Amino acid sequence: MMTRQRYNLIGILAAAVLIALDQWTKYLAVLHLKGQSPIVLWEGVFEFHYLENRGAAFGILQGQKGVFLACTVLILFLIAFFYTRMPAKKRYSLLRAVGVLLAAGAVGNLIDRMSHSYVVDFLYFKLIDFPVFNVADCYVTVGAVLLAVLILFVYKEEELGFLSLKKREGKKEDEVRNYLQALLDKRAFDRAGLIYGMGHAVYSLSDPRANILRSFVEKLSREKGRNEEY
Repeated sequence: MMTRQRYNLIGILAAAVLIALDQWTKYLAVLHLKGQSPIVLWEGVFEFHYLENRGAAFGILQGQKGVFLACTVLILFLIAFFYTRMPAKKRYSLLRAVGVLLAAGAVGNLIDRMSHSYVVDFLYFKLIDFPVFNVADCYVTVGAVLLAVLILFVYKEEELGFLSLKKREGKKEDEVRNYLQALLDKRAFDRAGLIYGMGHAVYSLSDPRANILRSFVEKLSREKGRNEEY
């Protein structure tokens, strides 16, 4: 089972790849589209149309560079904060992908903003006259839609407890009860459907039961993503 640190590293690398892809497409847009007529891919529907956007995503907040920068920094901070609090389980892979997409989109456009004072847009749905956008905007849109779907239809309220900034002292008893039930239902730990007990609370270093208990706690801490506490 991967640790939280490894999940965080994978997230950073994935975001870096997405940001590089966004910057590469913008470079190509400047190289082949700037000062040129739009390249029509589907007549009356979709085309490559170069635009220097001095606002935020899809052209909003035109000329509000300070507001845009402040919002971007705040969003990145919140993404990093909640991403690092996420339990180290495969169950949260899609939610981690949301964080990566949102962060990559924000950073991709922030790079443009800081280096050019505008963002390069080049994707245009002419059929509905949708505002010209770019790959980073796609990351943000897909991430936001996926986040809504996950919260509404995939994750249960108790699974999103890490999003709360409040101390959940009153819920600890319920969490213990739920985990014990998960053990019995073969959904946690070794999935044997058993709750192991040692019979005594204190062991000497020479007592072999101490090693058994230590092994149990080590596996449990890895599963719960609490290796540092172990």
